[in-house]
Amino acid sequence: MKTTHTLVVLLGTLLLLGQAYAGDDPKVAAEVMALARAQWAAETTGKSVAEQMADTADDYTEFNPDFPVRLDGKALNSRLSEAIGSDGSKSLVGDMQNAKVQVYGDTAVLTYNFVGVNRDKDGKVSPNKAKSTRVYSRIGGKWMLVHANFAPVD
Repeated sequence: MKTTHTLVVLLGTLLLLGQAYAGDDPKVAAEVMALARAQWAAETTGKSVAEQMADTADDYTEFNPDFPVRLDGKALNSRLSEAIGSDGSKSLVGDMQNAKVQVYGDTAVLTYNFVGVNRDKDGKVSPNKAKSTRVYSRIGGKWMLVHANFAPVD
């Protein structure tokens, strides 16, 4: 009886600990990486900011190198993106390298190195690079971007 009790406690502990570790889910990984790539494709083809952010939650938050504070909300991020893009600058291409997706139930964390090319308003082309993290949550059965952190590469 004591052995059975110990075994049940051990099994329960292992099950609880197992939920704290990320699962490897290739289907979810492909889905969230496709969402990031779709956003970049929408940007490079000149789609509206609303279309670019179609899979972004209303309470989205972001850290990026352009602003010294956390940006709270999809609406604020959309307004800033529209204002920045109004100068004629354009993203020509963007993609991810070294992508890794960690899945915790209905949360997926995508980390990667961003590589891209931008053209400024004067036509000068330059590389765009960052260390990036995107956090997705399954909301209403759909993966939505809820937080991102885009850090510069020195």
